[in-house]
Amino acid sequence: MTEAPSARGAEVGRRIGVGLMYGLWKPRVLGAWRVPATGPAIFAVNHSHNIDGPMVMGVAPRPTHFLIKKEAFVGPLGSFLTGIGQLKVDRETTDRTAIARALGVLEAGGVLGIFPEGTRGEGDFASLRAGLAYFAVRGGAPIVPVAVLGSSETRSRLTKGLPPLRSRVDVVFGDPFEAGDGSGRRTRKALDEATERIQKQLTAHLENARRLTGR
Repeated sequence: MTEAPSARGAEVGRRIGVGLMYGLWKPRVLGAWRVPATGPAIFAVNHSHNIDGPMVMGVAPRPTHFLIKKEAFVGPLGSFLTGIGQLKVDRETTDRTAIARALGVLEAGGVLGIFPEGTRGEGDFASLRAGLAYFAVRGGAPIVPVAVLGSSETRSRLTKGLPPLRSRVDVVFGDPFEAGDGSGRRTRKALDEATERIQKQLTAHLENARRLTGR
């Protein structure tokens, strides 16, 4: 049996994230009230910077279990990420353990965090992987689009890999939506159609978030 990631650990991670993100930057959070208060949900987050995941963990109203590439799970950081309920995934193969643990999060009524673009890039949802559609349809969970804006506009002079300290980072939560067509089908065609549906919704949310924040 696959051990489920720690829900208590994810709450500890959220509290650490709150302290760090609000201590180092100035997050402006819009639409957090749209996140379902209970039950399974998937945060689909655009990814243009390393702090996007920790930022969402720190400002989201619920603890989040992110699927994170296995390369990040090295040494003490790996133990820390596991301790705060994050999920290691091998992106080079069909990682059945990660899939089972992610579905376990949803079955337990938790929040799964996914970067649907797979890797850090422009953060514009231009290339989606099918994994998000699979988890949404199989786990019966609504997708909450999340746009993180401002994390990659400029770099800190002190730490090149981070936004300038005390700079504003906007996190915009969108309306939850169902990825499937209601039939519950999980065929390749149904998942392809769900991925198309998701891409339209996420792209529209990002455009709306840029309008709202002026970024």
